[in-house]
Amino acid sequence: MSQFPDIRNYVALPRVVSLRLSPDGTRLVSVVQSLNPDGKSYGTALWEIPLDPDATPYRLTRSAKGEAGAQFAPGGEVLFVSRRPDATVKDGDEEVPALWLLPERGEPRRIATRPGGIGGVRAAGGTVVYAAQVLPGDAATEEERRKARKDAGISAILHESYPIRYWDHDLGPAETRLFAAAAGDGPGAEGAFDGAVDLTPEPGRALDNADFALTPDGSTVITTWRVPLPNGESRHELAAFDVAAGPGSRRTLAASESHDFGGPLVVSPDGRFVACTRERHATETVSSSAELWVVDLATGEGRALGGELFPAAVAWAPSSDALFVAADHLGRRPVFRIPLDVSLDSPVERLTPDDGAYYDLCPAPDGSLYALRGAVDSPPRPVRISPDGSVTDLPSPTPALDLPGTLTEVSAVADDGTEIRGWLVLPAGASAESPAPFLLWIHGGPLGSWNDWSWRWNPWIMAKNGYAVLLPDPCLSTGYGQAMIDRGWGEWGPVTHGDLMAITDECLKRPDIDDQRIAAMGGSFGGYMANWVAGHTDRFKAIVTHASLWNLDQFAGTTDASMYWQREFGRPGSDRLARLSPHHSLDKITTPMLVIHGDKDYRVPIGEGLRLWWDLQRSGVESKFLYFPDENHWVLNPGNAVAWYETVLAFLEHHVLGAPWTRPTSTA
Repeated sequence: MSQFPDIRNYVALPRVVSLRLSPDGTRLVSVVQSLNPDGKSYGTALWEIPLDPDATPYRLTRSAKGEAGAQFAPGGEVLFVSRRPDATVKDGDEEVPALWLLPERGEPRRIATRPGGIGGVRAAGGTVVYAAQVLPGDAATEEERRKARKDAGISAILHESYPIRYWDHDLGPAETRLFAAAAGDGPGAEGAFDGAVDLTPEPGRALDNADFALTPDGSTVITTWRVPLPNGESRHELAAFDVAAGPGSRRTLAASESHDFGGPLVVSPDGRFVACTRERHATETVSSSAELWVVDLATGEGRALGGELFPAAVAWAPSSDALFVAADHLGRRPVFRIPLDVSLDSPVERLTPDDGAYYDLCPAPDGSLYALRGAVDSPPRPVRISPDGSVTDLPSPTPALDLPGTLTEVSAVADDGTEIRGWLVLPAGASAESPAPFLLWIHGGPLGSWNDWSWRWNPWIMAKNGYAVLLPDPCLSTGYGQAMIDRGWGEWGPVTHGDLMAITDECLKRPDIDDQRIAAMGGSFGGYMANWVAGHTDRFKAIVTHASLWNLDQFAGTTDASMYWQREFGRPGSDRLARLSPHHSLDKITTPMLVIHGDKDYRVPIGEGLRLWWDLQRSGVESKFLYFPDENHWVLNPGNAVAWYETVLAFLEHHVLGAPWTRPTSTA
């Protein structure tokens, strides 16, 4: 077991990000992210994960451009997407991702390219379907049209519908399309599938960020399909395409005026059903909810399974008579087994009894289940889950870590009698004789839960520096039933604040925690709450707010999904937007604040951080602004991650521990 590293070594740890099982159940392949040789960026590669717990994982691919999106083909080959150059093509274009095939033995070869690049891929029954970015118009002339646009120096995008961007990238002028080809087509050196069919020649924005799946015989593609509605609204349906019939074969499989159908999409092994999530459209009085939804592919009839579980990962049992679902539950993400014939109100079977957070479920023909298992105190690692729920660790490229402290479950009772639970990370050495300074860390979402390891928001780095860290699940947290979400719907600030203070007060009663040296922080919705806390109490010595919402009316109209937030908060200028906006409490803020924001953040645009920073400056509040010109909602580059942690720790050390201010060398 490796000692928990310092920040600079921490960002260099390899990270397992996906898991795929071969159709015959004999091979596991993962995409692993690790630091590139230059130390300035991350790269990805495919790794083989042995099924023998005593074996050693090994790397399958190696290129400067990296590999991602691994999927097994029915014959056992691995399909993946990469920008790597093709050695068989002179002066080949390696600027956009292409589709590659890696045989069980031999070198990978490029099998499909598109001028705008290829995204996700699925394979089944002799059919390969991939998503590609294509300019509107004839796909055959796209390369010429792209070149003409580039040569003319045109970057402008004319939009005629909403939305125009997503997360950290612009939408358009290209649109996502789905292409289908026989798995045996086009393995030649030039790399293009012969006869690949454009199934969706004029999709508009219907396939932006779509999830799609293939029936086991490869005859039908199931995909999410966005339908634009008046006044900037939209809904997502499920659509089916007949591969043999080609373009024009689209039929609506599932649709509702008051719901969105979304991924993960998984088709049953017998080809009869597709499982997905169905999310209710919220209103100002009705909260958002998500449920497991199973649709009959022949009739389109659908029904809910699993009660109030919020599905995070879904997989079919090989027998097609049950589903495995990973869903948030009381600060964990266990695996549940749900028989297909169970009634909606029947209790579901929890398969894994531990504190793990499971993902990427891979059922094997022998009845076992492979998955990634993370936890608040464990990075994601591949495991085998036996039918009785017992878990066996498999070899992992990520080392096991000796954590610098302990994890304790805590709870408190809110004003309305609701139990509020969370995790408390205590640093090694904390005691009544040497109580640890305290850090309240508020999760994002707002629909979310502290139940998994986070490479981005890691409390163990803070524990290594001596802090006790509270990771609470207040109202709006998932895994506690719909009533927990209803408590905070349209009441973000007041009710959440009450929950946070209740569990904070409970933790501060502990003799091993210093109840005077305390701070609070959060990102995204957690940043919103950090801002709210700053305006409603002066008990904290310092507050760190990352990618935070400050002026709700401004945010609601500039975020990348305004229609979503309008459902809860109402139209611009609504009373709710005004009542819940933290910026109205600016005159009450006296706590020193560290503001952090990335310029490429389209979910919470940079205007929120800039306005907050200026409001603090003009009001004389002691504050600093850590600005990332090239980061999005997260901080993804390793050097910037180091700067983030070092700046946060320096700010806390100054205001919480009373040390002189020392500017971090990473920001010099």
